[in-house]
Amino acid sequence: MKFKIATRKSKLAQVQTEIVMDLVKRICGSESEKVLIETTGDKRLDIALNKIGGKGLFIKEIERALLNNEVDAAVHSMKDVPFDIMDEFEIAAICKREDARDVFVSNGNVHFKNLRIGAQIGTSSNRRAAQIKKLRSDLNITPIRGNVQTRIDKMISQGLDGIVLAAAGVMRLNMEEIITDYFSIENVVPAIGQGALGVEIRSNSKHKNTFTKLNDENSRKCVEAERSFMRALNGDCHSTIGAYAEISGDTIYITGLFDLNGKLIKKSIAGEISHNIDLGKTLAELICRKEQ
Repeated sequence: MKFKIATRKSKLAQVQTEIVMDLVKRICGSESEKVLIETTGDKRLDIALNKIGGKGLFIKEIERALLNNEVDAAVHSMKDVPFDIMDEFEIAAICKREDARDVFVSNGNVHFKNLRIGAQIGTSSNRRAAQIKKLRSDLNITPIRGNVQTRIDKMISQGLDGIVLAAAGVMRLNMEEIITDYFSIENVVPAIGQGALGVEIRSNSKHKNTFTKLNDENSRKCVEAERSFMRALNGDCHSTIGAYAEISGDTIYITGLFDLNGKLIKKSIAGEISHNIDLGKTLAELICRKEQ
């Protein structure tokens, strides 16, 4: 059987889907093909995401194709997947996570710490903007949207001093040479699920057992913890919210970031891996308590 796998039209989305297609072939012995779908988030690059609509701007049209049985599965960046997906769907697998950090791409190879006072940095992410301003309050933020190459082109055409991107996307496109600096997790907490690819299917899919074989259990546990944190705070990709979980031995460590009433709060917690979802909720409670 040849599976039909839906994805967005961008080069990065297609590369990410090809990664999953390769796993389907290697692990399951099955062939697959891409089905390209344009989403609302891709169509309107001239306006901020939070002004277009609610959650799931990069997955709604893809889920519609899934629901209509036009495709067998869909590949998403987990950072784009809302915590409250409909009951008709489920994330069958979260593949092994790539580097979750954010990176700085300079227009002129100037390191972040050496940027001129008042330098212009391009990002439309509230999370990135807030943390960049915390590191360098003198910097100015310019909203900038689009795929990786589009943002690079805008950086040059608009004369920006640099932009902030996800390391995973840059690496999957084999463009590491453009990276000037990697931001540590301590300095810039990533988006929930950043660097992780999810495979979404219909909940009643007869191919569920096939796609679950692609799952990387540690990556799943970490992303589930982060998404639990986001759910507890009712966050989405427009919120100033971030979280990162990692596993060492029998312990899962989670760091969460949230903007409460204009104050950026960051807190960490650790516990047993099997309690990953509860730990995400507890971390959210700790952050809210810290503000009180």
